[in-house]
Amino acid sequence: MSKILNDIKVPLDDDLEEHLAWMHPDHGPWRILRQSVDARQRHSPHFVYSIEIGEKGEELTVEKFSLEKITPKKSDPRPIIVGSGPAGLFAALRLVERGVPCLLLERGSNSVERIKGISKFWRHGELDPRNNVCYGEGGAGLYSDGKLITRIKSPHIPYVMNRLVQFGAPEEIQWLNNPHVGSDRIRRVIPLMRAFLMENGCEIRFNTQVTELLVEGKCVVGVKTEQGDKIHSDSVILATGHSAEDMLRHLEHQGIFLEGKSFAMGLRIEHPQKLINQIQYRDAAEHPKLGSANYRLAHHDPRTNVGVYSFCMCPGGYVLSSGTEKDALVCNGMSNYHRNSPFANAAMVISIDHKTHFGDDLLGGLKLRRKLETDSFQAVQSAGGTKELPAQKLLDFLAGKTGSVSKGSCPSGTVPTRLDQLLPGFMRSYLMEGLRRFERNMEGFLSPEAQLYGVESRTSCPVRVTRHEETLESVSHKGLFPAGEGAGYAGGITSAACDGIRIAEKIVEKRKVRALA
Repeated sequence: MSKILNDIKVPLDDDLEEHLAWMHPDHGPWRILRQSVDARQRHSPHFVYSIEIGEKGEELTVEKFSLEKITPKKSDPRPIIVGSGPAGLFAALRLVERGVPCLLLERGSNSVERIKGISKFWRHGELDPRNNVCYGEGGAGLYSDGKLITRIKSPHIPYVMNRLVQFGAPEEIQWLNNPHVGSDRIRRVIPLMRAFLMENGCEIRFNTQVTELLVEGKCVVGVKTEQGDKIHSDSVILATGHSAEDMLRHLEHQGIFLEGKSFAMGLRIEHPQKLINQIQYRDAAEHPKLGSANYRLAHHDPRTNVGVYSFCMCPGGYVLSSGTEKDALVCNGMSNYHRNSPFANAAMVISIDHKTHFGDDLLGGLKLRRKLETDSFQAVQSAGGTKELPAQKLLDFLAGKTGSVSKGSCPSGTVPTRLDQLLPGFMRSYLMEGLRRFERNMEGFLSPEAQLYGVESRTSCPVRVTRHEETLESVSHKGLFPAGEGAGYAGGITSAACDGIRIAEKIVEKRKVRALA
C-alpha cells in the first residue's frame, strides 16, 4: 500500500530518485506531491519534497476528477456568464462538465485578437478599450504571469490544476509550492479551453458587452447587451473582473446591494534579477537548478493596523502598462514560463481600510483609484512622454528628489516622474517605512539599481457585490451570482477559478432538484 513521505530534504546537487532509492531500496512507483526550495540556511539551500511512494508492483491511483452529469429540464434557461476571466471560464467549464449548457458573454475579443490590441498599445500607445491587459478572453490573469499561488483552502484547487494541465499547462503546477504557467504558455491554454467549452454546450459571444441587468422586483431575470439583445435566465453569473467600474456603477444604479471593501494600492518595484538571486540564494545564486528567485515581504504597523506588503512577485519578469482608459495609466507585472528576463518585479502596496478613508462613500475606493491613475497619466504627459509608465529610482523616492531612470523591462518605456509626490501623503509615508523595513529582511533590497513604477492600483476591487453565504446569490436580488475578483470574493487566478466552480455547483444543484421534482 502506498504511503506519503513528507519533509524529504534533498541537496541541490543530489538526485531525488537516487535519494529515494537510498531511503527505500525496494520502492515501487512514486510521484511528487509537493516541491519547494528552502534557502533559509546560508550555506545549504535545498529542495523539500512530499512524495507518494508505492510498493513494487503497485499502481498509484491519480485522481481524474470525473464528474457526474445531470439531465436538466428542457425548459430550464441556460445560465448566463458575464466575463471570460478565470471565474467565468471555470464556471462555464464546471457547468458543461456537469451537463448544463450555458452562455458566456465577453466584452472583448478572443485571445488572439486581444494580443494584437495589447501589442499596439505597448508599441504605439493606442489603447483598445475592449482588448487590453484587463479586458478580453482570459481576463487580467492572462497577463499576470499565470500565477497560481493562493492562500485559500479549497477542495477545488486540485481540479483547477488538473484541468489547466489537461489544456496544456505544465504538469509541475500540480506540485510546485509556487506554481505558475507563464504568460506565454497560458495564452496557449485558453484557446484549447475555449474549444472544449464550445464543443460541450457553451455558446461564447465575444465583443458583446453586457450593458444592463434585467430586473423584475428583487430578481435578476437576464441581461441586455450592447447590441440591444435581451437574454433571459434565472441564473446570471457576474464575473466581470476588478476593472469593470462601469458595471459596478450600473449595479449601484439598479439597486443591487454593494459594500465598500478594503483593498490595497501602491507602486511596483523592479530590481536586477541577479541581485535578488544573490540576496535569496547567496553562494548558490548561480546554481542551474534554482532558477530565478522570488520573495514575499510584509510589514504591519500595530499602532495603525496598516500593512505594507509585496504582491504578485514576478521573478524574471516584465513591468506592464495595464490601463483600461485612454486618460489613465496603471502598472502590473508578468513573467513567461522560463522566467528568463534579467529583471524581477513586485507590487509594493499599502492596505487601505474603507471605513477609515472613505466612511459611508460606497465608491470612495474607486474614486481614489481613478484619481491616482489619471494623475499618473498627466504626470507622464507633463514630463514630455506619451505611452510610457511613470518611474523613479527607489533611492530618489526615499530621498524625495528628482533623478534619471532606467529603461528597465517595461515594453512601453519609462519617464522620470516624482512618484513620491504623486502618492497621497499617507500612502507615501507608509510605503517609505515599509521599504526601509524590508531592507532588514533582505539586505541589499534598497539598491541604487532598484526602480519604482506607478501606479499599482488594480490589486483587487474596492467594492463588494455582497452575496448570501449559502446560496451565493446577491443578498438583494435572487438570480444574480457575483463571482471572482470583480465581486470582491477572490484575489488571483486560482481563487477566482474556485469561486466560479462553487457558483456553478450551486446552479447545478438547483437544476438537479428541479429535474427530480
